[in-house]
Amino acid sequence: MVVLTNDDGVDAPGLAALVEATQNWVDGQVVAPIGPQSGCGHVVTNHRPIALTEFSNHRLAVDGTPADCVRVAIHRFGSEVGWILSGINAGGNLGADLHHSGTVAAVREAAIHGIPGIAFSHYIARGRSVDWSIASRRVAAILPVLMARPPEPGTFWNVNLPHPEPGSSEPEVVFCPVDTSPLPLRFRESPEGLVYCGDYQSRPRLDSSDVAVCFGGSIAISQVHVIASV
Repeated sequence: MVVLTNDDGVDAPGLAALVEATQNWVDGQVVAPIGPQSGCGHVVTNHRPIALTEFSNHRLAVDGTPADCVRVAIHRFGSEVGWILSGINAGGNLGADLHHSGTVAAVREAAIHGIPGIAFSHYIARGRSVDWSIASRRVAAILPVLMARPPEPGTFWNVNLPHPEPGSSEPEVVFCPVDTSPLPLRFRESPEGLVYCGDYQSRPRLDSSDVAVCFGGSIAISQVHVIASV
């Protein structure tokens, strides 16, 4: 069984695009947050009940975080869970983003339990909207390539789709390391307090890293290592 989740919520168009990318060749079960959880990182819920809402068509909504969703899926389906796929996130998860991304936390949680996973995100350029049908097609082409590789314990894949101009040629797929540069650290004063206003688009980047590759118009694929109990 392949479990599909995200951090934008069970009704997000990116998750629908991920379902579309997998529906013809895997046994997919959606276990996703009931609402948006973007930027929640690897938060888990231990001190209150986690409500579940079952829908038809292999969809389970969880009143919790993406990491909660993976834990619930493992609890409910046990050894049937063979892969965790997370996304497609509306926005990039590159470099330092990995530390606060709920999308990435889902597959990190999977890796901790010895289950392989892939996080998919779509960088969004200013002034452009995402064509989710194109994103789904690109994910569908990448999935069998990564899933055919022997899983390496304690790792997961992080995939970021670029956002080229309409009509551009199909982007190249590049395997690359995760950028270690920090995000721009800038705030402005407001009556309520400090408001983050760092410019994501102009963030620092290392040559040939995932940030540079994706911002340059290619599909960035990175293998990320975690501590896993395997």
